[in-house]
Amino acid sequence: MNYWQKWISVSLLWLGSFGAWAQVDSLVRQADRLSGWRAYGRAIDLYTQLLTDKDQLTPVQQASVQAGLASAYQQVGDTQKAERIYRNWFENGSEVKPPFVLRYAQVLASNGKFKEAQTQYERYLDLKSQLPTTGMTPIPAADQLGKGAGGAPAAKYRLDVLDINTANEEFSPVYYKDGLVYVSGNKGSSAGSDSRARSGYLDLLYVPERNQISVKTIINADGSERKAPGGQSRNSTGRPVGRDEYTRATPNDSRTTPNFGGSINITDGLGYTPRSMSQARPFSKSLNTRYHEGPATFSGDGTRIIFTRNNFNNGRARQSADGVNKLKLYTAEQQSGSWVNVTELPFNSDNFSVGHPSLSKDDQFLVFASDMPGGMGGTDLYVSQWENGQWSKPVNLGGLVNTKGNELFPFIDETGNVYFASDGQKGLGGLDIFYATVAGTSVQAIEHLAGPINSPQDDFGLITDATRQAGYFSSSRSGSDDIFRFTRESSLYGCRNLAIRLYDTETDQPLDSVAVEVRARGEGRANQQLVTDRNGLLQLCLEADNDFIFRAERDSYVNSTIGFSTRYLTDDQPSQLELGLTKPAVIIDTLQSASGYGSSGSLTQSRVRGTVLRDRDRRPIEGVLVKLKNDCDGQIRSTTTGPDGSYTFTITEGCDYTLSASKEKYGTNTSKIKRLPTRSGPKEVAADLRLLSVGDIVTIDNIYYDLDRTALRADASRELDKLVATMRRYPSLVIEIRSHTDSRGEATYNRDLSTRRAKAVAAYLASKGISRRRIASTGLGESMLVNNCIDGIICTEGEHQRNRRTEFKVLAIK
Repeated sequence: MNYWQKWISVSLLWLGSFGAWAQVDSLVRQADRLSGWRAYGRAIDLYTQLLTDKDQLTPVQQASVQAGLASAYQQVGDTQKAERIYRNWFENGSEVKPPFVLRYAQVLASNGKFKEAQTQYERYLDLKSQLPTTGMTPIPAADQLGKGAGGAPAAKYRLDVLDINTANEEFSPVYYKDGLVYVSGNKGSSAGSDSRARSGYLDLLYVPERNQISVKTIINADGSERKAPGGQSRNSTGRPVGRDEYTRATPNDSRTTPNFGGSINITDGLGYTPRSMSQARPFSKSLNTRYHEGPATFSGDGTRIIFTRNNFNNGRARQSADGVNKLKLYTAEQQSGSWVNVTELPFNSDNFSVGHPSLSKDDQFLVFASDMPGGMGGTDLYVSQWENGQWSKPVNLGGLVNTKGNELFPFIDETGNVYFASDGQKGLGGLDIFYATVAGTSVQAIEHLAGPINSPQDDFGLITDATRQAGYFSSSRSGSDDIFRFTRESSLYGCRNLAIRLYDTETDQPLDSVAVEVRARGEGRANQQLVTDRNGLLQLCLEADNDFIFRAERDSYVNSTIGFSTRYLTDDQPSQLELGLTKPAVIIDTLQSASGYGSSGSLTQSRVRGTVLRDRDRRPIEGVLVKLKNDCDGQIRSTTTGPDGSYTFTITEGCDYTLSASKEKYGTNTSKIKRLPTRSGPKEVAADLRLLSVGDIVTIDNIYYDLDRTALRADASRELDKLVATMRRYPSLVIEIRSHTDSRGEATYNRDLSTRRAKAVAAYLASKGISRRRIASTGLGESMLVNNCIDGIICTEGEHQRNRRTEFKVLAIK
């Protein structure tokens, strides 16, 4: 079934009668045109009519009609018939074209014939490689189907078949308050009892308490099924409800969802009774019209909706140049319990469709699907940003997400990453659900969700929390589109793929041949001994829900240790760790008259001395534990600084030493002291150490913004790179980026502007490999001015610019 077509009005105008199509070529072109309009039901009828008298067709026409019929069956979800036609077509020696081979592979995969599908995929690649091309559809490996990311064992989920499902279609749920809003061809009454339901139009329905939705059947993580407590089977004959072979034709069986009339009792004599829809009700009488509505999305506070509808508003419907009532996005606001002020979004068009919206948690980003010109395939995903009180020009999400197929049903989760459905990405067949890691408007990577979320049928419209612990999705695996609830019953990952990069903290160059020891928590676990490659990288897959210690050693560098836990990882957290190694501190030989010198004023024994200082103001720190390790014999000595923050150790010539300073809520600073020549005589090494502490607020120099702009100026990168170096020097450092504006403009707007500026800095840090887990961002607007340039005070542009600043606050450090 083609899920984009469901919301396109089917008031296609026949351009003439069959009597006017006297020529076979004209009939073939008309069938192709109907298929292009996505009127697949009528196209199938016409293709079938043409094939009943093959003698009237030339070989070229016959091949074209067979290919068109197979493609139409594929689009409406009848992959069994599509496979039969493709197979006969190829076996009869018809011309082999890459697009047809690809479609054949897709229907084979949909029908569970994965090895045969892989053969056809490889055939497609071979044919495609012989032609000029701008890109290829990703090809799945047969042995990877059903596995999680990176080949790791997939997470285990329990599925609940919900009582809101009927013999009609229910799909594309979205959270609203404590309930669930979803799309249905049934208007909240018993199946078959409503004229609109019989007409095949779709509306938004609402269940106020989603936790109270009854469960009919539970599908366990091992695939076994059981009745829910107090539940009954969906079909008293034991047959799944909604399959075409078991049910009479209904309006939603139409390949084009036209306006049907008449009265059909779909439950008559089929061995089951209508299921109650008492839990669901029409979402809004003012939004539901005589055209299709849904899917939808809501603002964070629930007072604004953006929803899909046919091109119909204010009682007027419009059609495209080819006579099709396209999809558009509309927005409305809630006032006194009603949805009012329905208006179009600015990027709608009468000549292409825009639909399937999803808003980010902060309402700043909108992702949607469209077949607008300039895309990569059928329907692509686009993103628009809320800027200066309006939606920006949509940006295509790019080739990692969009393919020559169809990408639909996006959902932005709490962390800003995107779930979506695609029939062009590698999958199990039909529409499959994918997960895209997104930074701003840039897609970093995508992941295919394994079973039981995905199946050989269409799976789409997933919504969930930040950790994919529970949620809802739509699937046609039962024969018609139903909504399933899922609950994760295992770790999200069987193991967590992790890349570790070792680098020189001073030059940022990768370090090869670094010995890294990996220690996992738990009895009887052997430590792993690994060595970085020439790019300073290690690749490993860590056990889920455990804690790890990485200890790195390399000649001429200070040893470094960092912890890492897979217990609380969520989908958005990058599986990358940066670990910097520092060269020894510079030795300064200074002869002083002080204790430790002989009566003549000469130094009698070499020593290291210094002061531990706060990084933010260079003031001494009391109570710091300073340790000195003799690298020759491993002996460790320690002392605790007094009010002046000073320390002193004697050292022996001919040995390297490792010096470290640490205190709770401060970072640990480590330096390497190179060996002193044995015949050089006693010397003194001066080594002051600076520490960051929790709560420190450090202004990032020269990070200024132009008035009313969020983009970083060119002069900002040098200063931000210093912050990147600090983040790498302290691998456990977690910071909050705080952005400020001047006082000009409304306070609410300034806070929003500063929030976007802080996010721009966070995105820059992430682009340099700093994990987003270590970066929070906050916009403070004009609430913390550094001078007296408040509203009503005349100030110079330079004075205002001082207020448009960025700083970071230390949230955590070890």
